[in-house]
Amino acid sequence: MAQLSFFSAELDEPSVDDLAGLLAAHGQVVSAGGASRISVVVDAPWRVEALVRLVEACGLVAERGTSDEGRPLFRTASTAALHGLVRAWTRGAVKTVPPGWTPQARALRAWVLAAGRGEEAGFVLGLDPHAVDTHLPLTAALSRAGLAGTLLGPRGGGPAVRVGGRRRLLRLAQSIGEPPAGAPAAGVWPDPDGARPT
Repeated sequence: MAQLSFFSAELDEPSVDDLAGLLAAHGQVVSAGGASRISVVVDAPWRVEALVRLVEACGLVAERGTSDEGRPLFRTASTAALHGLVRAWTRGAVKTVPPGWTPQARALRAWVLAAGRGEEAGFVLGLDPHAVDTHLPLTAALSRAGLAGTLLGPRGGGPAVRVGGRRRLLRLAQSIGEPPAGAPAAGVWPDPDGARPT
């Protein structure tokens, strides 16, 4: 196992800003009366449990639920503590990427927990299909983080950004730390050793 980078998610101090990773994925915001909540539907209960731990480490209350379609749902409790983050990521009711945003380790971990998956050609970070205008800025944000990737459309298994190459996958793996308890042994976490050279 490669030594973890000192930028690893395990070493960064938890912050509400870490939840930007949920908004980079397909996380949704509901705001009312000066308080906001972030929710995201995921494909497996282990993702919900890992997100609960991440959010509770930030000092927020996390909730588990089920979507209308019967899928696992994670959400924060409604709180004014999210005001700054939500304000930075929305224009009116439209999700937007803050200018120059570069995902830090714990935000990357949140993004992977919400919408990351391995594939033969690399590792894919899912994007919000209802916020198309965020796709190019988020691809650029990953490049600024040293994780240049390829934007995938619906025909390519997207919307998502595919990060490939051993060096970039190693950087991603070192940044986000170890897989959470309960995660499958393969296919859900970056695997630099399984990457095709690029």
